[in-house]
Amino acid sequence: MTNRTTRVADATRQLASVANGMAKSRVTVRSLLTTFHHTLTICGVTALVMIAVLFVRPDLAHALSKSMAPQQAEAAASVTAPPLTALMDAPTAQATAAEAPMTAEEKKLMGSKKQQEWVTTWLSKRYRVASDATNMLVSTAYLTAREIKLDPLLILAVMAIESGLNPFAESPMGAQGLMQVMSKVHHDKFQEMGGVQAALNPVANIRVGSLILKDYVTRGGSVEAGLKWYVGAAAFETDEGYGSKVMAEYKKLQQVSTGKKVPTTNPVIVATPAPAVKSPEPAVASAKLPDSQIAGL
Repeated sequence: MTNRTTRVADATRQLASVANGMAKSRVTVRSLLTTFHHTLTICGVTALVMIAVLFVRPDLAHALSKSMAPQQAEAAASVTAPPLTALMDAPTAQATAAEAPMTAEEKKLMGSKKQQEWVTTWLSKRYRVASDATNMLVSTAYLTAREIKLDPLLILAVMAIESGLNPFAESPMGAQGLMQVMSKVHHDKFQEMGGVQAALNPVANIRVGSLILKDYVTRGGSVEAGLKWYVGAAAFETDEGYGSKVMAEYKKLQQVSTGKKVPTTNPVIVATPAPAVKSPEPAVASAKLPDSQIAGL
């Protein structure tokens, strides 16, 4: 009987201990939940305050964003495209020539800024070339013309007919660039500009092509004769209309440079390779020009 009473008492004490433990656990969990709730409330209020401050002070938001993402800013700066002038640069004597005082002849060749703008706009629309790129080509042609004493509009006309203002054009015969220069034949003229690999550099190509054209015009005694030499047809009876195409474009550019409205539609087809005679007469065959006298094909 005594033992049974003792067991009941022990069981009662154990139940009481368990009940006390459960009560304490409830208090602990409740306190944790309360603390978590208060923490969230404080964080929420703090976030709202920060948002309000950043909204009122956008400069602080910009500074915070910049400090949190420095690597992204560096990456964005590293992919910035270089200026067009850097892409078109070439080691020529044009910079020195541009700084020297101009003579009356040079002023006439350079024309006015407005004339160059008219020519640039017309060529850009006619050949569907970006205006910035066209402006660079036109400026280079005018500077080259001033240096070598050749009409810039003639240079631009040859450039238009030869390549359609495409600096990467190449003919089946190997003529390259804007003025379709045979770089393998005229490699010596590219030496001061870095070698024949500069043939596709627009500035170098315009300069070398213009020097060749000037030489041929001087030799031929007229622009028409010089163009026949330039296309490699001086030994033939006809140049298959090459000279007529260039002169027609040249006359249009002359009108454009005076402010006249000239249609930009129906651009002239780019020049074809030099004419090949199927059965040349012995006299013509013997009069064939050496490769060194061929510039654009």
